[in-house]
Amino acid sequence: MKPYKFKPILKTTLWGGYQIAPFKGIYTAQPNIGESWEISGVPGQESVSVERGLADDVDVGKTLTELIEKHKGMLVGERVYRQFGTRFPLLVKFIDSRQDLSVQVHPNDELAEERHHCAGKTEMWYVIKADTGSKIYSGLRKSITPEDYERMVKMEQEGNPLEDVIACHEAHDGDLYFLPAGRLHAIGAGNFLAEIQQASDITYRVYDFGRKDQHGRPRELHVEEAKDAIDYRLWPEYRTSYDSTKPISQLIECPYFKVNRVVVQVASQVDFKCDSFVVVMCLWGSANVNGVAVRQGETLLVPAAENVLYIFGNATFLTATL
Repeated sequence: MKPYKFKPILKTTLWGGYQIAPFKGIYTAQPNIGESWEISGVPGQESVSVERGLADDVDVGKTLTELIEKHKGMLVGERVYRQFGTRFPLLVKFIDSRQDLSVQVHPNDELAEERHHCAGKTEMWYVIKADTGSKIYSGLRKSITPEDYERMVKMEQEGNPLEDVIACHEAHDGDLYFLPAGRLHAIGAGNFLAEIQQASDITYRVYDFGRKDQHGRPRELHVEEAKDAIDYRLWPEYRTSYDSTKPISQLIECPYFKVNRVVVQVASQVDFKCDSFVVVMCLWGSANVNGVAVRQGETLLVPAAENVLYIFGNATFLTATL
């Protein structure tokens, strides 16, 4: 079973930029692309497999769900299939923020199941390129209570109600942020990043800078829903550190995903020793992974049945497993 490629789902957004298509080496007239959904099993937004250099490839044109239905644990891993069935557990994106994104929060599994009958949303960001002076907003810089929050959001007409309490970080290439469900956050203007998250599209907007949608209406806010979702605790550090000198660096290990950065200069063999698929996002360069060519901006889904990576080339990747 060779790795799969999928057609990217390009999303035009109010805050989107112009870097995603050139980064991926594709041409499109679509404006303001804020997100490229690389691998998605979200209902109505499912990835579709494309040509991957194999003769008579009968899986071309199938959705991710159809592929899981066909190959089951051979594709995603027996343990993963028992837990999730045909629902792919991750959503993988590239994001380009020409403007600040809204200040937002995501519910945890329990709250999301209660309200929306779906999984919650824990995610991570890896900053690929940050403009000078760009910011990442993550966490609180001083402790607040739910009552403090209610008072602040009523002051929206006076500016960003959470400006004094949300932690602001100067962004740099290679920065890493882990965002567990409940953490207030926003991507600042001038950031191009990779995002790996639970397969959930549930977001509560708390503040949106007074922006209007394409119809001239303010975008919907969810200040009441967010109140019960926010983690009001103060944490000592919100940027995640890792050893960038290693060819294989562990970035994140949490109950929802394990992410590594892999740097290959000529050839490498990588065995994660797990009963899981491997998502491979190419951040730079080009290589051959298990017989399939991949270049900057492309993403592969490596089946669990063949999840030892044999890489030949010169490239930098993010990998994600369960």
